[in-house]
Amino acid sequence: MPEESYRVLFVITDLILPLIVGYILQKCALMQDKTANFIIKFNVILVYSLQTLLAFWVLPLTFDCIYLIPIGFFVVIFPGIVAAYTFAKRHREILDHGAYIMSAMLSNIGTLGGVCAFILYSESGFAYTQIIASCQTVLLVLLCFPLAQYYRDKYDSHGKKRTYNLKELLKKFISLNQMSVVGIALGLMLNFYAVPRPSYLSPVFSFLVHFGAWTALVPVGYLISFKRTASYYGKVWDLCIIRFVIVPLAIFIICKLLFDSAVLKNTLLVSALAPTAINAVIASRLYKLNVDLALASFIMTTAIYLIVIFPVFFFFVA
Repeated sequence: MPEESYRVLFVITDLILPLIVGYILQKCALMQDKTANFIIKFNVILVYSLQTLLAFWVLPLTFDCIYLIPIGFFVVIFPGIVAAYTFAKRHREILDHGAYIMSAMLSNIGTLGGVCAFILYSESGFAYTQIIASCQTVLLVLLCFPLAQYYRDKYDSHGKKRTYNLKELLKKFISLNQMSVVGIALGLMLNFYAVPRPSYLSPVFSFLVHFGAWTALVPVGYLISFKRTASYYGKVWDLCIIRFVIVPLAIFIICKLLFDSAVLKNTLLVSALAPTAINAVIASRLYKLNVDLALASFIMTTAIYLIVIFPVFFFFVA
């Protein structure tokens, strides 16, 4: 089998198949909500932490790669700001508003973007996306989770202003959901002190990439209800403008100004075009926002990406 065809299989095995398995488990009543919640927390607390430790341990800090770090933060913060000042205002229910912001901020760079970059540009494309994805992981636990908690607290207080003591503020930023920050810190420390990563950990990391996709996506597939999400597609269509027009255009301009490498520029565009992330659904589930709205965004943008965006990029740009 040609290498490119082999890589294309990852889109099926690491993205589509676990969603189908999760959906079947739900339809056949073979999994309960508490099991889905356990898998989500297991993925966030343990699998993310191990992935970030191993990834940051060998992160190649070249001059171009250093540029990728602020860009990685930009692709999370920028769409969140755009959404907050534009389309998110349509959602007056606070749980809807919070889920919409999560869906705008978090894109599927690490899983879908990484697989697609690997198909197009082999290991170098995958490595670039993982640097961006690592930055998104940092903001997931340091910004998005606390922000989701803020929306939940605002809903619980019925929109009234609430003051927080120091203990309550610390609980927003320090919890087991932020455990991957420890992995990032340990990985960077080992990297800084030039501690070589043992060769046997390379296949472990590859396994965690695939295993992490399954532990993230099976619960999402379990949560999918086409009946419940049907009413939300008309409410999240404008996320396509943010995900597939505004963010890629901004990244295209940045790439023109900073980079010469066509592989690097195109990989960044693949990352910028990535649809709403599974993590938006996970954040909405963890903090009890409107999961159906986040799911509708995930399903719609992923379908458009797989059917239209990536094939166009594959045949006409790459």
